[in-house]
Amino acid sequence: MTTPSEQMQFGVLQFFSWPGRRVPLPTVYERALNRIDIMDDSGYDCVWLAEHHFSTYSVCPSVHMMGMHVAGRTKRLRIGTAVTLASFYHPLRIAEEVALLDILSGGRVNWGAGRGFDRTEFRAFDVPLEESYPRFRESVQVVLEAWRQERITWHGDYYDFDEIEVLPKPYQQPTPPFWVAAGGPDAINWAANQGYSILMDPHAPHQELGNKRRAYFKALEAAGHETAGRIIPMARLIAVADTDAEAERIARNGAEWTIGSYANEKTSGSANPANQIPRDERIERYVNQVVVHGSAAKVVDQLTELRETIGLDYLIASPFSHDSFMRFTRDVLPQLQ
Repeated sequence: MTTPSEQMQFGVLQFFSWPGRRVPLPTVYERALNRIDIMDDSGYDCVWLAEHHFSTYSVCPSVHMMGMHVAGRTKRLRIGTAVTLASFYHPLRIAEEVALLDILSGGRVNWGAGRGFDRTEFRAFDVPLEESYPRFRESVQVVLEAWRQERITWHGDYYDFDEIEVLPKPYQQPTPPFWVAAGGPDAINWAANQGYSILMDPHAPHQELGNKRRAYFKALEAAGHETAGRIIPMARLIAVADTDAEAERIARNGAEWTIGSYANEKTSGSANPANQIPRDERIERYVNQVVVHGSAAKVVDQLTELRETIGLDYLIASPFSHDSFMRFTRDVLPQLQ
């Protein structure tokens, strides 16, 4: 039941990175939106917008607001959130905004929700780290019930209200397609027990991702939930170039940027096992086990292998450069669809 579906689907994890602040920030948005226009005219299913705060790793503090802008300039591309950081907002507000985006986009929303892990964000939004998991989980439940019920009454650990009519309701009934970001065993088991589909992150090694996917489907079956036809998008960092050597250089530079600006001790804490590994070894780990890189032909072969070995049937591509995105769109995507 964990075998991939017949046809592979593709989305793009769209960051709004501002490395070194080398160009004016409006240029970052302009370039990203131009790529989204290309996605709308190509074979991509969805652009998945990444929410981050207080970091040049990706300057997109509102995926719902960005989603509205994307909806206005595209015709068929689905608009995903990867993710709405649900720990930081009142869930009724999330329900309203995502439903509004769904209506005004003509029912093109894929809602992805996550807890987040950046300690700076938790501190700034005054969310204690130990509360983040239960707050996130309760928020997701409130959003879904607000969409499904005419009026919602809720008495939980963090939210309390009676007979609230959340308007608008989503265009896609009873809810838009939705996923929760899950990386650790507890999060995977919780999602499976609830029957929620999961999004899988771009920072785990390929083999680890496959192991997590298998564990999720096993837990899903044990909880008595349907597994057939379930779509599990997996995000992978991508570098494509003329030669394998040039692609490896791009992958290495991208790994250095990722570790330096985001996946480090400042964001996830020194207790994170990954942060105990020396920096050079972590970079090598990304290059050799996390990033899909090479010439177009090599990337096609790698993705085909990952489809067979880890069940990769929906790739959320996260290209390290505009050139990698263009080469992936032109030279890789048509060979895998």
